[in-house]
Amino acid sequence: MLKKIPKNISPELMKVLMEMGHGDEIVLADGNFPAASHAKTLIRLDGQNMPLVLKSILEFFPLDTYVDSAFNLMATAPTDDFKPEIWSEYEEILKSSTAENIKIDALERFEFYERGKQAYAIVATGEEAIYANILLRKGVVK
Repeated sequence: MLKKIPKNISPELMKVLMEMGHGDEIVLADGNFPAASHAKTLIRLDGQNMPLVLKSILEFFPLDTYVDSAFNLMATAPTDDFKPEIWSEYEEILKSSTAENIKIDALERFEFYERGKQAYAIVATGEEAIYANILLRKGVVK
């Protein structure tokens, strides 16, 4: 056991976060995301709340400041005319984190899936909110 590691960061997830290098990407997936069929490395955090997992990860994980966006959401479908409530939670978490000058972008669903297939790992949560998926790009520890 270690001090100051949030309980929602499993040993497997911490290992993956440490292994990742600058430019590597990780997906935080909601309960609807096809995580098992898309992942090179699958980390299960069933029953975990996505905003809390994001907040915990950002304590350790620097976001890439050398790209247009190191924080990508899955865009809503063109027929869905709403902004998911969970996105506002993500914005607040990002503002309260140590991340600097990070812009939030949204990727079209199939583009998000393709990037997810190439990601270093996918973290499968049980998040029930729709459009809760996030793709994070790792930056440099300064």
